[in-house]
Amino acid sequence: MAPHPLTVGFDLDMTLIDSRPGIKAAYQALSAETGRQIDTDLVVSRLGPPLEDELANWFPADVVAATADRYREIYPTHAITPTPALPGARESIAAIRERGGRTIVVTAKYEPNARLHLAHLGIEADEIVGGLWAEGKARALREHGAQVYVGDHTGDVLGARTAEALSVAVTTGPCDADELRAAGADVILQNLTEFPAWLDAYRAA
Repeated sequence: MAPHPLTVGFDLDMTLIDSRPGIKAAYQALSAETGRQIDTDLVVSRLGPPLEDELANWFPADVVAATADRYREIYPTHAITPTPALPGARESIAAIRERGGRTIVVTAKYEPNARLHLAHLGIEADEIVGGLWAEGKARALREHGAQVYVGDHTGDVLGARTAEALSVAVTTGPCDADELRAAGADVILQNLTEFPAWLDAYRAA
């Protein structure tokens, strides 16, 4: 696909949406169903890496894959409704569209559930790609010609740098500004409410 004049990628969890309430509810349901104790507050304090990585902290290795499948099955029932958009998310997507650009959401989340979140919140991305983490996100970013990737985690910074895209980091997730800067973020914003003004400055430059 030929690069678009303006194509911006976004992470999902803790970048566009505050998925902590929904993920906490889904883990609580999984805990009740399986009888395994899970510290759901700890889980939602470190969102970003793939589901299987987190489940490995609470379940034996030989059942992690099956447990992940079950989590994804029950997720829509428990996690979609409680999850809000983060401040500035809709406005950032709209700013790109108003300037003739395209948006792609690239997330480690199971893609069907990512689509449910965006549809529920009325956030309309041009493309949604799930199941990719850290440097793995570069594949989708390159395929869609993204010049910028916006995320909240050092793994998102790695994905952007691997794709040779500009890394814009927001401090709405588990990683603070110092961590994001050390990982190589090119730009650090407090949250997405600052994105439209930054975008205009970026385009002007």
